[in-house]
Amino acid sequence: MTTIHVAGGIGRAPTAMAAYDAALADANLHNYNLVAVSSVIPADAEIEVVDRAPDLGPAGNRLTVVEGRSVVGPEAAVETAATAIAWATGPGPGLFYEASGTDPDAVEDAARRGLDAGCELREWTFTDRDALVSTIDADGGGHTAAVVLAAYGDSEPIC
Repeated sequence: MTTIHVAGGIGRAPTAMAAYDAALADANLHNYNLVAVSSVIPADAEIEVVDRAPDLGPAGNRLTVVEGRSVVGPEAAVETAATAIAWATGPGPGLFYEASGTDPDAVEDAARRGLDAGCELREWTFTDRDALVSTIDADGGGHTAAVVLAAYGDSEPIC
């Protein structure tokens, strides 16, 4: 059985990329080459929500993820960066849906509404639903970033 670790992180830095990297570091997922996939959870996977991802292999490895990301620059007239991943599981395959924006409640609602629509497209049984939201106040003093990632199993060598 594969474990999918779901973790959120936040970061502040002088550039958008550095803030994103800081948010990944907060989730302990900053040392991997992330490969984004769309949304399907394998039937044999177990979802584990964690504060920080455990060690998933050597630095530089490839790690498969579903990712929500929100980065706000210092010039933005918003107060918050927010992102969410919602998921539905059952006895078979499951789904992840992500959303990002500046209002945490609206972001979670969008992720859950998208998930509902995705579930309706499939003839699978979904018995459990949940979501994780990550937010950070945008203070205008630099870039701020919020991430939520679902990391599929352990990392693999990239070359």
